[in-house]
Amino acid sequence: MTTTTTTNSYPHHTCQFLTIQRHRTCPTRHRFLPRTCAPVTRKLKLVVAAAETRAMKAAEDSVLKKGIAEFYDESSGVWEDIWGDHMHHGFYDPDSTADVSDHRAAQIRMIDEALRFAGVSEDPTKRPKSVVDVGCGIGGSSRYIASKFGAKCQGITLSPVQAQRANALAAAQGLSDKASFQVADALEQPFPDGQFDLVWSMESGEHMPNKAKFVNELARVTAPGGTIIIITWCHRDLAPTEESLQPWEKELLNKICDSFYLPAWCSTAEYVKLLQSLSLQDIKSEDWSQYVAPFWPAVIRSALTWKGLTSLLRSGWKTIKGALAMPLMIEGFKKDLIKFAIITCRKPK
Repeated sequence: MTTTTTTNSYPHHTCQFLTIQRHRTCPTRHRFLPRTCAPVTRKLKLVVAAAETRAMKAAEDSVLKKGIAEFYDESSGVWEDIWGDHMHHGFYDPDSTADVSDHRAAQIRMIDEALRFAGVSEDPTKRPKSVVDVGCGIGGSSRYIASKFGAKCQGITLSPVQAQRANALAAAQGLSDKASFQVADALEQPFPDGQFDLVWSMESGEHMPNKAKFVNELARVTAPGGTIIIITWCHRDLAPTEESLQPWEKELLNKICDSFYLPAWCSTAEYVKLLQSLSLQDIKSEDWSQYVAPFWPAVIRSALTWKGLTSLLRSGWKTIKGALAMPLMIEGFKKDLIKFAIITCRKPK
């Protein structure tokens, strides 16, 4: 078989190859497959792989958002029927044993303690006038803050059922002019830059698949000089010698994720770093796990009542699955794996 060396030149591409009887085609449509085309082939493969990864991530996020919406569509009515319109932890005396009779006071106390920790002023000349409630549930926090400060509050949730119920409750309480709610994605908020004096996120951050984008959106919609309050579930901070959580810790968190439609967890320290990267000011955080410790045992006790059991059975599998995961939350708190964190900061003026 005879061979000759040939050089072909094309715009932005030159390859040298052996002319042989058995012809092949290279990815750049040359007649022959040259060795020098290999880097181009590898680059194309990387581009394709990156595009496939982005597509897979987008599909996963879409499935997650659908699951979150359906979970709260199913469970919000059960929660309201048993626990009222505040769908979050209560703030308790660490030595107390909470029950259903005092849960509402503890949940209101959680809001007040968070506002106090963040230094939100009650002075009529300084208090917030415009508030966004990111992950608003059925609007309990928004209506309370609207009443407390006379502020205009807007809440967003992935659940159409929650948004509809939140608006109905606002109307029933005479707050339609102060509190309104809509279906929207916290990672793509339908608000202009710098709109809100107070950006409030009560136990919604744990549902966010992209924590950096979540924090960036919170900062984007905050007005100069405005306050951001994030109250969220985190895993413990890693020690300087650790690269990741221990296998048993990951396994426990994964079980909770499957039940509550959560993406990967992050630590309080990671949230702080994200806020620092945006040059936000007065960043501070605290572990409030001891103040919420009575909460999950109280929720379990309420679920085990006749009213709780019948409500769960009527609600659907997603709610039942979430209820079955409640002991896992208690285990995570007791083993110092799960942290109930508050992180606050201000946007520079």
